[in-house]
Amino acid sequence: MNLTECYKQFGISEQIVQVADEIESSLEERFRELDRVAEYNQLKVIAAMQKARVSDIHFAGTTGYGYNDLGRDTLEEVYAHAFHGEDALVRPQLISGTHALTVALSGNLRPGDEILSPVGKPYDTLEEVIGIRESTGSLKEFGITYRQVDLLDNGEFDYEGIRNAVNERTKLVEIQRSKGYAVRPTLSVERIGRLIAFIKALKPDVICMVDNCYGEFVETLEPTDVGADMLVGSLIKNPGGGLAPIGGYIVGRRDCIERAACRLTAPGLGKEVGASLGVSQALYQGLFLAPTVVASALKGAVFAANVYERLGFSVVPNGQESRHDIIQSITFGTPKGVIKFCEGIQAAAPVDSFVTPEPWAMPGYDSDVIMAAGAFIQGASIELSADAPIKPPYAVYFQGGLTWYHAKLGILNSLQKLSEAGIVKV
Repeated sequence: MNLTECYKQFGISEQIVQVADEIESSLEERFRELDRVAEYNQLKVIAAMQKARVSDIHFAGTTGYGYNDLGRDTLEEVYAHAFHGEDALVRPQLISGTHALTVALSGNLRPGDEILSPVGKPYDTLEEVIGIRESTGSLKEFGITYRQVDLLDNGEFDYEGIRNAVNERTKLVEIQRSKGYAVRPTLSVERIGRLIAFIKALKPDVICMVDNCYGEFVETLEPTDVGADMLVGSLIKNPGGGLAPIGGYIVGRRDCIERAACRLTAPGLGKEVGASLGVSQALYQGLFLAPTVVASALKGAVFAANVYERLGFSVVPNGQESRHDIIQSITFGTPKGVIKFCEGIQAAAPVDSFVTPEPWAMPGYDSDVIMAAGAFIQGASIELSADAPIKPPYAVYFQGGLTWYHAKLGILNSLQKLSEAGIVKV
């Protein structure tokens, strides 16, 4: 079998395949390490499922109020075990990561409280939730204030600034693990732990919440292992394993989860209601597959970093740095570079490969955004995808790949598109 000929059917030149083979060969040890982390996390997930005594009866769905939904309650027990929290809220009614974060914030904050972000501005879609950008129903409208401390120029925490920002109204600290649409390093679990320890020393009763989107199962530890009170994420990202059709999770302290549940449903109802609607098996099986799916996405990200770094582009993380999420940013410096990259990712998709992505005014963002994702689950960024705001520094954010081979195809296709446009020379 000639793989070069296989790639030619996608329009990828022999020269690009040769460059890719060279880089892939240099990454053998790096890929073995990613597989070792996946093996550790796979065993952790299986142990959590066995501890919760998962059975096929838990895959049955419920409708209506969803009272006594054994599968839903057991899945939440599995998440609590896997992420080392006291309790968990894992629901298809949590429609996205932003929604899960909104529920966690609004459930645990009251008028007069203040949120502190010690890692700079949060992801764009959270700006309207908080009220950084005016929006109907924001936390700001309910008398909840916000303060942030930017990272230092070298990417370190501004500990003195954080010390000065914490005050008697500081109720919750929001720590975004991933970079969002910023060209900064993703936070390692170890760094998050040091930050939480510093904040707890200043104010022990503050709630430390970590936005864990894109970070699950990338390391052997999760932020709940280093002191986070709440961990929040989306099931159409890492922990859904590409099978979850919808959903989000909140894991952590029992009292924090109870307050979030009462905000998701209603006071007095909390976790007792919420039908699983026949998606339980996909949520269980997705979690089971998540460690190996995440490893595939990480291989794609590491490969992309090494390819584009060799071509002279700024990449974060760089080709040799340790990984703490699945996102790879590549700065092209021009809108055309971003657009051509996304066209390449889209053309490699199993779904909607014939569609050409274009920038548009997507709700929740302050600029046009381009998104490439030929996904089985709409918006599932654990599947091969790329997106970017069309604004300086014109960086694209690449993530996902349910298999390493699909991620590789996407990168080669993006390189082909950029080469044809004269933006790169291979």
